[in-house]
Amino acid sequence: MKFLLRFFGFLFTAGTILFLAGLAAVAGLFWHFSKDLPDYSQLQNYEPPVMTRVHAADGSLLGEFAKERRLYLPIQAVPKLVINAFLAAEDKNFYEHGGIDYTGMARAGVSYIQNFGSNRRPQGASTITQQVAKNFLLTNEVSFTRKIKEALLAMRIERAYSKDKILELYLNEIYLGLGAYGIAAASLVYFDKSVNELTISEAAYLAALPKMPASLHPVRNRARAIERRNYVIDRLQENGWITAADADKARKDPLTVTNRSNGAHTFAGEYFSEEVRRDIFERYGEKKLYEGGLSVRTTLDPKVQVMARKAMVAGLVNYDEQQGYRGAIQKLDLTGDWGVPLAEIKSLSDISPWRMAVVLESNDQSARIGFQPGRELGGAISKQRETGIVTLEGVRWARALSGPYKGKTPTSVAQVLQPGDVIYADPLFKDGKAVEGQYRLRQIPELSGAMVAMDPHTGRVLAMVGGFSFDQSQFNRATQAYRQPGSTFKPIVYSTALDNGYTGSTVMIDGPIEIDQGQGNIWRPENFSTGKYQGQVTLRNALRLSLNTVTVRLAQEIGMPVIGEYAKRFGVYDELPNYLAYALGAGETTVMRMATAYSMIANGGVRVKPTLIDRIQDRYGHTIFRHDQRECRGCDAPEGWKNQPEPQLVDRRERVLDAMTAYQITSLMEGVIQAGTGTALKDVGKPLAGKTGTSNEAKDLWFVGFSPDLVVGLYVGYDKPRSLGRNAQAGHTAAPIARDFLKLALADKPATPFKQPVGIRLVLVDAKTGLRATPGQNRGVVLEAFKPGQAPPFYDPTLVAGTDVIDGTQQPGISPDADRAVMRSGTGGLY
Repeated sequence: MKFLLRFFGFLFTAGTILFLAGLAAVAGLFWHFSKDLPDYSQLQNYEPPVMTRVHAADGSLLGEFAKERRLYLPIQAVPKLVINAFLAAEDKNFYEHGGIDYTGMARAGVSYIQNFGSNRRPQGASTITQQVAKNFLLTNEVSFTRKIKEALLAMRIERAYSKDKILELYLNEIYLGLGAYGIAAASLVYFDKSVNELTISEAAYLAALPKMPASLHPVRNRARAIERRNYVIDRLQENGWITAADADKARKDPLTVTNRSNGAHTFAGEYFSEEVRRDIFERYGEKKLYEGGLSVRTTLDPKVQVMARKAMVAGLVNYDEQQGYRGAIQKLDLTGDWGVPLAEIKSLSDISPWRMAVVLESNDQSARIGFQPGRELGGAISKQRETGIVTLEGVRWARALSGPYKGKTPTSVAQVLQPGDVIYADPLFKDGKAVEGQYRLRQIPELSGAMVAMDPHTGRVLAMVGGFSFDQSQFNRATQAYRQPGSTFKPIVYSTALDNGYTGSTVMIDGPIEIDQGQGNIWRPENFSTGKYQGQVTLRNALRLSLNTVTVRLAQEIGMPVIGEYAKRFGVYDELPNYLAYALGAGETTVMRMATAYSMIANGGVRVKPTLIDRIQDRYGHTIFRHDQRECRGCDAPEGWKNQPEPQLVDRRERVLDAMTAYQITSLMEGVIQAGTGTALKDVGKPLAGKTGTSNEAKDLWFVGFSPDLVVGLYVGYDKPRSLGRNAQAGHTAAPIARDFLKLALADKPATPFKQPVGIRLVLVDAKTGLRATPGQNRGVVLEAFKPGQAPPFYDPTLVAGTDVIDGTQQPGISPDADRAVMRSGTGGLY
């Protein structure tokens, strides 16, 4: 008996010693791993990488920029359904435990022992708090060391932060596949919805993703994804968070996901979006752009953007089709399923409604075509095959560039299309309506170009077309292509003259001229109509007819250094060489710069800086950039309206051109539209001013012009400059594109005349001589704008028979003193 008591005493003592030793070992182990634990307090000020979102002026989403697609969502904004789904899938006892789920750990331990030596990954037992510790502070290493550190951090985190804060960090940090981090981004990527719109089945699917997003791909692993989703639905029902009826309905829901694009979300906004991305990158750097969670409100007007792209694409295509058909993109072997090889060919994704197709069969009257099949979310080629018919009417334009049918209008579809030809086609329209099942042959134009539409009063860029297709070329020709503006630079030369004493009635000589450039090099500038000269001509007619010799003589008189200074003021060039050829637009500049320069004329001579961005806010909603820097006095009225003076906008912007000069050059450019090289725009039916420009050898064709509230600038030309043809003219190619755009953009705008500044006098003059019109003269006259003291003398020196025009009616002549009196009264008046 004593022996037994001693034995049990020995066992008790040994057990106690072992227990204390084990306890000491565990304590030592914990102390050892606690020494170099990461600082969990950094979670308090944690700022996760959040995507930058770019919006158009109307609030629609334009684009998103991120390395990790994440939108940070406060826990208060997360629906209870979504929270419960993740708790059901990951940690149903989250709100009860202290950071570690001991039951789960025991279950994982048993599983580890059973699978020891099998090379299978150990089963996890991490709580949401442990996952936060791992995701934020540790690595993904699979080891006992990491698990111990994870457990220690989880307990410390639980003591330092509320459950809601921990859950908020978790729901915004986790990776959920398809490049989406956090539930807000995943909801958009998978379902194109906000989290508040998610159904039970959708929330359950997202909750199933954290542990193995790749293995639960909604297309490649659809069956497994549905199985795991239904498991989460079962747990929701088991925990009493949804009813049995709701669970049954959710399990029957199909797993339907939306393939949401990572690119520009506004149609035709790709060039604009990319330009904004570059702007933000230059302002704040890469980290702020891709991780800063900026909210960018841009100036883009989606409706105007679509109008601009429609007009520009139509102009490029029309010119290209006039040159003839260059043939199929490539040939396909039609043996077997034609959809598979056709799907492998790179097609442009941003030229809708154009679609790539292959000719399946052709005859004299038509060709049957098969359209390129789309791809499913997982990248698999769709099994659907869609066909259509190209009729003879759809290939009428396609004159062959070589062969027996060279230059001839096709009389048979088979002359143009053969089986295996890969082409582009779009719906055939008759009487403004698409003909069902019939299509028109298209080809990607070789000609390119750019267009910018701008608000002249603020510099806000409303639309930008950087080329035919962003998918084809990301080079933005509106801002990056330096081209010769040709005669669109002449209004800068004429503005310089008008600002230095010249008028629209000033007479110059249009005739042959020789410029000795030194070393025996003689330059003989000519007008477009070689050998034809006007003799004496007013500046108004010289600009209207775009006479080169007059512009050169004017530049000689004014001096190129003065013109260069004005060109710099307008931002057309940084430095203009002192060569007379540059007065004709021989330098190189961009569409953006030219549109901005014309904006300063349109707004009365005030400097504007072009901008694509109205405002930028940081992740907390604080404005860190605002384009409009004008001071608004009286705009902040904290006590509301109490009959105080109206708010006043204080505009301190620099004046680059006298307001009266701006009106004078605008008036001259109105003449270009009404009876000059820009007459194509008369069809718009609204007050417009502008100038065409054709560069040397017609390598670039330009138009820049404006209404009182909208400026448009564009050019067309080959990316590798070459002539558009001996007879190519901007008035026939570029001006019609501007016309088509302005017809759409100004369709619902009133025909507002250009604002006449106080002090300007409009005098009826002889259009040919620039002298004051004679009494009763009603032909060959024009209202010319003059500054005080510039008007030509009255026809009758005795002031008896002379006539003026006031408010559009004939009046007896009045003295110059009377004219000045009217102007001093502030009424201005029409003379």
